[in-house]
Amino acid sequence: MKNPRLMTVLTISLLFASVLIGCITPNSTRHYSSVVQYLYPNKDVTPQKPGIPLLSLPIDVGIAFVPEPKEHVPYLTEKEKLELMKELGGYFKKYDFVRKIEFIPTQYMVQDGSFTNMDQVAMMFGVDVIALISYDQVQFTDRGVASITYWTLIGAYVVPGEKNTTHTMLDAAVYDIRSRKMLFRAPGVNHLKGNATPINISEQLRLDKKLSFDEARVNLAANLDEQLQLFKDKVKETPEEYKVVNKPGYTGAGSIDFFLLLPFIISGVLALRSLRGKR
Repeated sequence: MKNPRLMTVLTISLLFASVLIGCITPNSTRHYSSVVQYLYPNKDVTPQKPGIPLLSLPIDVGIAFVPEPKEHVPYLTEKEKLELMKELGGYFKKYDFVRKIEFIPTQYMVQDGSFTNMDQVAMMFGVDVIALISYDQVQFTDRGVASITYWTLIGAYVVPGEKNTTHTMLDAAVYDIRSRKMLFRAPGVNHLKGNATPINISEQLRLDKKLSFDEARVNLAANLDEQLQLFKDKVKETPEEYKVVNKPGYTGAGSIDFFLLLPFIISGVLALRSLRGKR
């Protein structure tokens, strides 16, 4: 069965992703990577409906940056990417249902690689779930420029262009690799308005780039922490959407397992009482 809403969002996103590059005026600069383009590079192929995730606890998580377009010079160095991946990895490690974290180097992420590339990464690094990090940063240096639209897997953010402003969005989309289902996502956004003069505008814009990215990074970390807890609660509350099993040697000490087993425990207790009452 097809998912009309997902198909509509993806189709529109892919069309606008190509159009928007031409919408950037000479008075603005943009650095970005696109999770939509990475996962769904062929807009003529109908996306398949994701399956039901089978979460084998404890899960092994990979964290990777989505590749930048070939024609773009990478905005972040490998060191900067690794630092952010380690920071985000710390939030995953807070939960006992996560066994290990793997930081995937850029050279293993193929441009337009889609789920085939994710399968390869899963085999090479032994991960069940992957957090795909993408970013989009635009700087406007004059008035009267067009707006910019950030397209994500769930919709769009539209921001107007103003003089000497920097807009940054980071996005972490967490996928169950086998089922192709997005488990959750966490955004990080920042809007920074500068007041540089023509004399020092180049230096100020350079400083604004880093400051805006750092602020978006803080916002992303806070949202990821929140989304991890919400995901943990969702797995407990909607067992029909997720299948959960334990890997060999895992006792299921975490609260996820306890709440998933709670209905069976209650049923067992009631059955035992019923048997005793018949004696």
